Amino acid sequence: MGGTNTASPEPAMLTVALDVPSAQILADQASIIQDLQFVMDCCKRLLTELARPDEDRDPVVPQALWSAALAAYARCFGKGKRFGLSTEDVRTLPLRGEVMKYHKWVIEERDNLTVHPSNPIAATKVGAALSPADQAERRVEGIVILSTSHVLVDETGVRQLGGLASELAKQTAGKAQAQQDSVLADAQQLNADSLYKLPPLRTGPPAAG
Repeated sequence: MGGTNTASPEPAMLTVALDVPSAQILADQASIIQDLQFVMDCCKRLLTELARPDEDRDPVVPQALWSAALAAYARCFGKGKRFGLSTEDVRTLPLRGEVMKYHKWVIEERDNLTVHPSNPIAATKVGAALSPADQAERRVEGIVILSTSHVLVDETGVRQLGGLASELAKQTAGKAQAQQDSVLADAQQLNADSLYKLPPLRTGPPAAG
């Protein structure tokens, strides 16, 4: 009676970090794609929220989603990234309409959300509540504070941002695909023994405990 052949498990592949310029470019591209995917996810959720009747909608949720989408989109163009996106990346997209104008508006909206206004009166109005004009004694009855919150864009604006993020993600993914070949070529030129001495790169969440 023949025995059962049991295949030996393949040894786990070792992964180590690469500290070469080409890998830094690829890392930035990957983080940009991740941010753009987050923008698209926020826009999809926003469209669901905007489709709800006003009485069933929590006003905090759309505002939070829109603010998060603006922040993630603008982060892709931030100076903190070595190789972040530029306005030229937007200009070369295969999209029709006022694409550059909308892009600049999105960046300005992000700035309005994150920067304290230099003129507080522009964001908040303080007024005097007056007694009715036909009363014999006209006087100030109290003080009223009116905050001007940012108006959430409509469904069209949300779709525009989602579409813009999608096209930028496709464009960046194409560049990242080519960049992977450059990183592989650079890595294969490094000393293999030195690479095996590097600490393993964590590829998952830390273990509990």
